[in-house]
Amino acid sequence: MSDVAPPTADEVRAAAEAVKAALDRHLVAVENRTGEDDPAVYDAFNALAVAAEAYDERLYDRYDEVTPFEIPGADEPLPAYAGPDEPNALSVLIRRDYAVVEPARLLSQARRIADLDPDEDVPERSRAAGTSVHAALGLVFGEYEPDEIASRHKEFGLEEGDSTLWVSALDELAEPGEWLSTPFEAADPQGIVIRFDVSSVFDEDEHDELGEDIEDLDETER
Repeated sequence: MSDVAPPTADEVRAAAEAVKAALDRHLVAVENRTGEDDPAVYDAFNALAVAAEAYDERLYDRYDEVTPFEIPGADEPLPAYAGPDEPNALSVLIRRDYAVVEPARLLSQARRIADLDPDEDVPERSRAAGTSVHAALGLVFGEYEPDEIASRHKEFGLEEGDSTLWVSALDELAEPGEWLSTPFEAADPQGIVIRFDVSSVFDEDEHDELGEDIEDLDETER
């Protein structure tokens, strides 16, 4: 039996109100859309999906009831491709989440980077890196490429969370500096050529399926 207390009736009610607000926001975004790929509509859609899923979970945990909503998961098929038949360019979007699980290790690595840099005020940088996780993250991610951090994350006191990589086809490259202020708003799921998702939730699903297979085998052997 789980030690986690079920949500209160007020928490379920609050989740329901969040769904209503998300529905209103989505409708307003659709009514005021500026084009087929309006990022405001995309953001409102995602917010509605998150709110509906949260409400569904709280409703089930409190009342053992479910909703008719079906939220697309990461393992759902991609929408039909609507990008160029002969792409002249591509866009690669990457997101990797990390938890800082060993701050002392992170701070130690940052101090080492600061001490090895002869072009900076070493005592000041080292002191800041040794006391501030914010400063330490800045030094570490400024020193190493993201792929190297991904392969060595444990050395920096980090733990991997979910990650995703989207490769999208384009007709042509954007103008220099065009999207730098909002780099992810123009992401179009219908332009994705291939997508890679990594999440512990997939491992949990595989574990659940394995458990079911073992139970079925036990019942067969009895």
